[in-house]
Amino acid sequence: MSLINYPSFLSKEHIESEVEKILERMRSTPQYVPTFPLDPQRVADFLDLTVVWDTIPPDTDGQIAARILPLLRQIEINEAIPELRGGFGNSTLAHEIGHWILHINHNEVDGSSKQQTLDLGLEDIQPFLCRSISAQQGIEWQAQYFAGCLLMPRYILKDVAQGRKLTKWKHLYAMAEDLGITISNLKNRLQDLGWINIPNGSRQIYPGRSSPTGQINLLD
Repeated sequence: MSLINYPSFLSKEHIESEVEKILERMRSTPQYVPTFPLDPQRVADFLDLTVVWDTIPPDTDGQIAARILPLLRQIEINEAIPELRGGFGNSTLAHEIGHWILHINHNEVDGSSKQQTLDLGLEDIQPFLCRSISAQQGIEWQAQYFAGCLLMPRYILKDVAQGRKLTKWKHLYAMAEDLGITISNLKNRLQDLGWINIPNGSRQIYPGRSSPTGQINLLD
């Protein structure tokens, strides 16, 4: 069995459920009770993951944004890519935690770690490579959706949205600042939830999922 899973499809409901399981476990652990804006480093610590910012050289297939070394329980983020710093930092780490939860076979990791401890001569195991956090397909989409759910759970979004109009950019920017995320992350999350709709190439924000005359329903 491989250390890495490549599921062709994971539903939004499944991914959101995986996030809620982690948050619930954190709520039950006094020193890790989640607070918002959420620091994903706190989540990594809770999951016993080491996070390292380091230079990751490109390979023959191009630039590598980050990689996971499963047996070391380590996430490495490429500090040589400036775009991964600043406002993208939280999203980047949350994205890699998503890969850890959704795409790493934890039972196999535990078994292989024990074998290595016994020095049974296992060959070096290749890391899990993440080339672009902006990709919106396949496992990259799955990890990015996980990151959005982790940094912006529905119940937190409802709290932050109180007294604000989701069709006003200045209100969205204020919400993004409160949540410690980028405006792009917030926009994508709200559109995924169907709370707003911004047609491609437009700056106009419409309430609801698809119709310019749709209604915002924060209780969905």
